[in-house]
Amino acid sequence: MKDYLLKAMACEERVRVYICSSTHLVENARQRFDLWPTSAAALGRTLSVGSLMGSMLKSDKEQLTIRINGGGPIGTVLVDAYSDGHVRGFVSDPHIMLQYNDTGKLAVGTAVGKDGYLEVIKDLNMKENWSGTVELQSGEIGDDFAYYFTVSEQTPSAVSVGVLVNPDNTIQSAGGMIIQMMPDATEEDIVKVEKIVSNMEPISKLISENESLEDILHSLFDDVKILTSQEIEFRCKCDRASMKRVLVTLSKEERQKLIEEDHGCEITCNFCNEKYYFNEEELRDLERFIEQYAK
Repeated sequence: MKDYLLKAMACEERVRVYICSSTHLVENARQRFDLWPTSAAALGRTLSVGSLMGSMLKSDKEQLTIRINGGGPIGTVLVDAYSDGHVRGFVSDPHIMLQYNDTGKLAVGTAVGKDGYLEVIKDLNMKENWSGTVELQSGEIGDDFAYYFTVSEQTPSAVSVGVLVNPDNTIQSAGGMIIQMMPDATEEDIVKVEKIVSNMEPISKLISENESLEDILHSLFDDVKILTSQEIEFRCKCDRASMKRVLVTLSKEERQKLIEEDHGCEITCNFCNEKYYFNEEELRDLERFIEQYAK
């Protein structure tokens, strides 16, 4: 299944549904950062939710940042999401492999921890950013986002996210789904959605076993109405120009050391692990440019 997301309505448009398939997106991240399975699952789940939340933004000038840190060995999970469906992100420690002894499943909750917070910062192109913070409930990502939507955005929501990892550590399937109750949702709608969620297979399994997201939605809801479809991908906005601006922030002494002692430098983008090399002559050109315009 290709990577894309759908926005849909169900229960006579009293229930809103967002669903995405993000297998290739998460595999891209895995390759970039050499993610071990539990790190891949934690980042992949957050990237999937990020894609869905990015699609909720009103304009292409808006973006949001998700930051999760529960005190676990994985450290911080950080994801940026944009309205056009692309996301980027990383984890502090990409080399975490933990499993639950009783089930053998990847122990994302243990890796993330729950002694901390989930924070969402929205840049809505206004004077000040909006932010919402909630205490982590489990560290498993899905439960934590369901709690965030209910508490911070006052929107009762069910959140399902999942990443299936192959024995060779590649990503078999990944995706996410958010089901939200509209203000006019009835008690019957709530009961119906609760039954669907409790009986639903893991979203990663549904994506692995179905040919399309449309098929998944039609199997869950008897009156689903697809509103929009959008491609998603892992994509970073870094480039050589932005990396060169990083060099400008260094002190003159630090830049001179890169020129005279190292004869060049390599800068790595935290968000995508892309590496940019600047040779000695490029650094000298930059220094001459700074001297000219600093006067």
